[in-house]
Amino acid sequence: MAKPRGFEFWRSTLKGARYVVAPMVEQSELAWRLLSRRHGAELCYTPMLHAQVFVRDANYRRENLYSEVNQEDRPLIAQFCANDPEVFIQAALLAQDYCDAIDLNLGCPQMIAKRGHYGVFLQDEWDLLEKMIKLADEKLSVPITCKIRVFPEIEKTVKYAKMLEKAGCQLLTVHGRTKDQKGALTGIASWKHITAVREAVNIPIFANGNIQHLSDVQRCMEETGVHGVMSAEGNLHNPALFEGRSPPVWEMAEEYLEVVEKHPPCSLSCVRAHVFKLWHHTLQIHQDLREELAKAKNVAGIAEVNRQLKQRCQEEMAKDESEWTRTGLPFPHWICQPYVRPPQGSKKSFLVKRALEDSDGPNDSLSKNKQKKKARNPHKNFCPELKPKYIKCEQCGNPKGNKCVFNLCRSCCKRKAFKEVADCPGHGLRFKTKALKQSNSDTGGGLTNGNPTSQTVSTAAHDPL
Repeated sequence: MAKPRGFEFWRSTLKGARYVVAPMVEQSELAWRLLSRRHGAELCYTPMLHAQVFVRDANYRRENLYSEVNQEDRPLIAQFCANDPEVFIQAALLAQDYCDAIDLNLGCPQMIAKRGHYGVFLQDEWDLLEKMIKLADEKLSVPITCKIRVFPEIEKTVKYAKMLEKAGCQLLTVHGRTKDQKGALTGIASWKHITAVREAVNIPIFANGNIQHLSDVQRCMEETGVHGVMSAEGNLHNPALFEGRSPPVWEMAEEYLEVVEKHPPCSLSCVRAHVFKLWHHTLQIHQDLREELAKAKNVAGIAEVNRQLKQRCQEEMAKDESEWTRTGLPFPHWICQPYVRPPQGSKKSFLVKRALEDSDGPNDSLSKNKQKKKARNPHKNFCPELKPKYIKCEQCGNPKGNKCVFNLCRSCCKRKAFKEVADCPGHGLRFKTKALKQSNSDTGGGLTNGNPTSQTVSTAAHDPL
């Protein structure tokens, strides 16, 4: 039986899904997907799976896909990151019986993706991508889909999308941000790019970016004409987004923890991360419970922190309503609502969420990790211009030993001293001394002034290479 393609795939297999929960590393696990489906989500993705690890590690396959099979969790698309066509196909073949489609991640902009050479950092390698998609379309029993980010130029983005469609992509999710729009530079997603892609191709298009409320979903579909809208951060802060509701945080947190208990196993780090996201605004006020949540050792401990947060919020609700608006949020902090990043260039965009220490000195410009190192060692210096300049080894370019008689690093010095049977006190190398001792022990013996001569047996010099 031929697999469904394009719009047939979207209508029949995906049931015409319009409300989509994005693939999120360690965040779109089974329990969260089930919670989102209860509140209006019609299609979910697995967290991004690493194709190479998925192929070689049976435990990784079991923990991230096989053990999460649930009939309530369909339709489901499994997403992979990969940069090798053969490895990608091997992983997809292992996963295809547990999902309704395989998605290739071409949108992750994080540093880990840059180091691993996957995600958005493949967007200029069109020949490679074309080969990967074609192979997947030929070999898999389920459709192949892609999630991309846009180029700054609309024309190039359209050509990119058409290349993927021609290669065999059956559904395309377009995140309307470029590779560089992340973190403090996230900015606004371009729906113009998404509209241009939707008009140029003949496969279903999902839009991603700028989705914080149900009204954004509806406006996006009207303005771009896309067939579905995907939400990531908006869903994390309010899993009832697709219902058009903004419930009290504790209601969503309690329901999520209930789902976690019913559908184990679920990593504690995932659970904690979700509760942190849900209570984000409240935890800016109740810092002590932020620390308690971070220290919780199990789901019961997280549930207890959730109970305390609920109690404190209910006590606040009994107070004068004017107290609620002091946070500057559109709703009271205990209501599910998005976290809006400060605009690029604003003063707030350069502030960390929590100061590691109150300081007006140069530490303010350091990262949290560097500030911790500075606290342990006040003399630690992070300024490249002020760091001591090391003289380079004459052979390899590494810093030379300060007291090396050959002006070399330890590794090069060891080779030279061994070859020339020489000593280097600076590096603690004694090849010449050992050789002399060995020679004396071979020719000596007998008594000297009535005492036995030194019979120390030195070990032969070993090849240091």
